[in-house]
Amino acid sequence: MKSIATYTLGCKLNYSETSTLGRQFQDKGYTIVQFQDKADIYLINTCSVTDNADKKCKKVVKEALKYNPNAFIAIVGCYAQLKPQEIVQIPGVDVVLGAAEKFKLLDIITTFEKKTKPEVHHSPISDITDFYCSYSIEDRTRTFLKVQDGCDYSCTFCTIPLARGKSRSDSIENIVKAANDIATDDVKEIVLTGVNIGDFGLQDGKRHAHFLQLIQALDAHTTIPRFRISSIEPNLLTDDIIDFVAQSQRFMPHFHVPLQSGSDKVLRLMRRRYLSSLYEDRVAKLKSAMPHACIGVDVITGFPGESQEDFEITYHFINSLDVSYLHVFTYSERDSTIAKDMPNSVPMPIREARTQKLRELSILKKKQFYTRHLGQNYEVLFENEVKNGQMNGFTQNYIKVTMPYDPLCVNEIINTKLTNSNILNDTHIAENEPVRA
Repeated sequence: MKSIATYTLGCKLNYSETSTLGRQFQDKGYTIVQFQDKADIYLINTCSVTDNADKKCKKVVKEALKYNPNAFIAIVGCYAQLKPQEIVQIPGVDVVLGAAEKFKLLDIITTFEKKTKPEVHHSPISDITDFYCSYSIEDRTRTFLKVQDGCDYSCTFCTIPLARGKSRSDSIENIVKAANDIATDDVKEIVLTGVNIGDFGLQDGKRHAHFLQLIQALDAHTTIPRFRISSIEPNLLTDDIIDFVAQSQRFMPHFHVPLQSGSDKVLRLMRRRYLSSLYEDRVAKLKSAMPHACIGVDVITGFPGESQEDFEITYHFINSLDVSYLHVFTYSERDSTIAKDMPNSVPMPIREARTQKLRELSILKKKQFYTRHLGQNYEVLFENEVKNGQMNGFTQNYIKVTMPYDPLCVNEIINTKLTNSNILNDTHIAENEPVRA
């Protein structure tokens, strides 16, 4: 049988879906190989959150053809839904599949031979109503489990509703079953992921459940030692959710809560569903219930109309909050969004300077958070990746710990005392968000 290599651009949700697509091929007898191993088929799952993500798609296709000029190239994901006709112009691409078609790839394409002309299989986003269960299992330590897809919000900067459709979810019963299936692979931690997971519970446009009910069921009816909640909107992070996590032994005290701006003026321009006062209240509630909780923050710099005063308000607002790290994104114009046509565009050098300033603040916040826990003992789940003779793991509240490699510690939860030598060497801001010199 033919071999296939996959590559994921973008978020953990994409990663879970790529893994599921790879297993579909594996179940049909295809061999999964590494990207550089001259695969017969390359499946590239794309993102379209930033303009840079679109450019990365072209680069990955070029790299795949470098390893095998005759490889069959299939493109799926958000970029494929938004701009299929743009993707077919990339030399070497054989097929582009939209959001409704990507999980039907093996039904649509029966022979993976190079095509003289690329094919596009694409449905309007309004036709997308199905939910496909997805999870990653490549890393036996941690799995990303998709519980929700799509979004009914209308933020002026975002293309995700256009790329993934309306908010929809799996049933609680199916998710609990998936979590227990994952547990049989000796996975110790599941990260619940989706586009807007706080909106969990919609099926066919009707609400059948709430996110609180989902996490209660997972806590009660699974054997996984650890669960983490991925990004959750502040207006959907209820007191009941916070209080439940605070008393749970399985749900970790780690929250990622998007802010985007500390300026109420800019939040209104973005059409976010909260103002800074609500965000401040949510952080205070989290810290009151769980003083040791880790809180990550998404923030966008250089949104149209963001004045220097607005940025300073954002900087000082974040600095005043007891948060642990930032994911900082430089605003980029996206086609088919309201923000693209807004006045008072911020020059790119100013956007980048603001991004750099917030990334420096993130380093400071992270060091302060880590330092506060020095000398304390935490349960650390050590991972199987080894670099330079060292292995890493994470505490319940997402402090990264390093230690000399010990095969007996791989995928084990070990009580560890936090010291200067085993935590303060970690100063990166976030994955794929390096500090620029």
